[in-house]
Amino acid sequence: MELRDEDLSNELSKWSRYDLIEWLSWNDRNGVYKDEESIAEFGNILSKEEAIEIMTRQITNS
Repeated sequence: MELRDEDLSNELSKWSRYDLIEWLSWNDRNGVYKDEESIAEFGNILSKEEAIEIMTRQITNS
């Protein structure tokens, strides 16, 4: 992804929570992002804000 910083944040804020989780699951097959898995593992679901933070980190650290 070629977007950085504020442009990346603005773009991801337009995505639905579902789309963010789908991308995270695709990008990190060992991660726990989907609601059922997250509830079983951590007792809660991933919020949209947390998903954006994780996705941003994964994109900028690659």
